[in-house]
Amino acid sequence: MIRLYAFLGNHGREYSGNRHNVAWHFLECLPFYGDLRWERKFKGRYAQWEGPKGRLWFLAPETYMNLSGDSVAELARFFQIASGEVLAIHDELELPFGTFGFKMGGGLGGHNGLRSLEARLGTRDFARLRFGIGRPDHDDIAGYVLSDFRREEREKLEVEVFPKAAAAFELCIKDGFESALAAYPKVRAIEG
Repeated sequence: MIRLYAFLGNHGREYSGNRHNVAWHFLECLPFYGDLRWERKFKGRYAQWEGPKGRLWFLAPETYMNLSGDSVAELARFFQIASGEVLAIHDELELPFGTFGFKMGGGLGGHNGLRSLEARLGTRDFARLRFGIGRPDHDDIAGYVLSDFRREEREKLEVEVFPKAAAAFELCIKDGFESALAAYPKVRAIEG
């Protein structure tokens, strides 16, 4: 059972619209986001929520992406959450924009946030919910992930992608990660 949902992103106003922060955009669009009571601890913002199968934790690390594992590991250690009970929500270059899906373990794809989680949790075998941001047609990957979504991309995320992903996320909470993985391994959420 997933007990810790870690939404990876970069802290700071200058990063708020970045592709690298798509997990934070998704978090803020969840239907129950306004009901969560956030506290600052464990190098981030976290909220506890009573789910249908017990207490859950939502975490937005404020360590910057490259040190996300510091925040995740601190909270997990404090609440005795095993690495197999962690789900990382993050951007994914290898998925086209408008695609999302669950995955268990696997490669890190050069993602520094995932690399940090692996270093601090001692494994890369943690659950993931990936949001495709596509790969740029140039070699400046860092510049691309730190660039803002265009207005029309943001609208597609909020209107087409996030509502479908929220249904998948709620299935994960209600019926477990395996059910969500079976139903939503990779979903093209936008029309056309």
